Amino acid sequence: MGIPNHRAGAEWRAGWPLVLGGLVGMGAGPGLFQNLSSLFIPGLIAEFGWTRGEIATAAGIGLLGCVVIPLFGRATDRAGPIPVITFSLLLLAATYLAFTHMAGELWHYQILVLCLALGVPGTSAVAYGRPIAARFVAHRGLALGVATSGLSIATLLMPPIVGAAITRHGWRSGFAVLAAYAALIALPVTLLALRRAASATTDHVPPGPSARASRREGRFWRLGLTAFCVNFATVGLVTQLVPLGLERGLGTSEAALLVTAFGSAQLVARVAIGALVDRLAPHRVAAAVALLSAAGFALLELRAPGLAALWLIVFLAGLMNGAENDLLPFFAARLFGVGAYGETYGSLLVIALLGTAAGVIGFGRLRDATGAYDLALALGAGAMLAAAVLFLSLRQRPEG
Repeated sequence: MGIPNHRAGAEWRAGWPLVLGGLVGMGAGPGLFQNLSSLFIPGLIAEFGWTRGEIATAAGIGLLGCVVIPLFGRATDRAGPIPVITFSLLLLAATYLAFTHMAGELWHYQILVLCLALGVPGTSAVAYGRPIAARFVAHRGLALGVATSGLSIATLLMPPIVGAAITRHGWRSGFAVLAAYAALIALPVTLLALRRAASATTDHVPPGPSARASRREGRFWRLGLTAFCVNFATVGLVTQLVPLGLERGLGTSEAALLVTAFGSAQLVARVAIGALVDRLAPHRVAAAVALLSAAGFALLELRAPGLAALWLIVFLAGLMNGAENDLLPFFAARLFGVGAYGETYGSLLVIALLGTAAGVIGFGRLRDATGAYDLALALGAGAMLAAAVLFLSLRQRPEG
């Protein structure tokens, strides 16, 4: 949109290591456990006697650890992303190993989920968004979309690996696989990619409002509420996908494929929507995707005839989750600049993760209370409709 092709090409030549680092690092974040968590539920229930609602509530309360994210964002603005990324990935690996030693106390599970939440800053756009947004202008949406697609790719690749480990050796081995991925694959690859990009990332960071000034704007709170609605619906859904599939008559391995459907939607949405917002009005693109996901939640109310139909419906419902993880950092940079990006985006992410906690707790507890997922799915559809309206209320900050 008015950017010469040679400049756009130069962005990718200089910035591809940043995108690669983000893709691998964000793929190992706590969102991966959220997407795979339903694989662990049957084993936890069988061994400890916990209910779905108790597991969901413990996980949701643990997510309140996200309130410290703006502090990590401020540290990233001042010291750069590498220290925060290193801390987060090592913390995740240690926490996953701690999961393998649980002995049946529900509060242990809650504390460990809180530790996972503390790993969000270094495995999200809090750390990666500012350098990518500063490097990319013409292709900012696509660059953020590719980088944030790491979680989608990991969600596609990891269920068979984690599921096989759980089937052969029990649920504890699934956590060991996640620990190895964070410490032995994601950490070294991410640090190598970012060090490769460090010498090239010398662009002037344009000034923007402080995080405090951004929080005084109505657009900040509308964007945050949008993320709350999206996460309430989509994360609440993904954490109950396997049990939902089992209730719809699928076998265990077939129900696990619904997680793959959700991951496929994330991947398609992040890359495709990222490219579209570089060319079209971002708030309209976002609203359209939210409406598609609302339709998916509405269709889940039907008793779909078999795996193929459920797979397609879950794909549709999951589109907004994939788009939101690209759109939230995109809108944060677009509306508020990148001068105080880490703290501003970190503040927005707190609101988004509160929506995650509400969805994780709400979907599980509503299932326990009503004996079905119908009410939770209806609330998810309503949240998607609200997100569409909120997206339409956002306007871009003109770029200088």
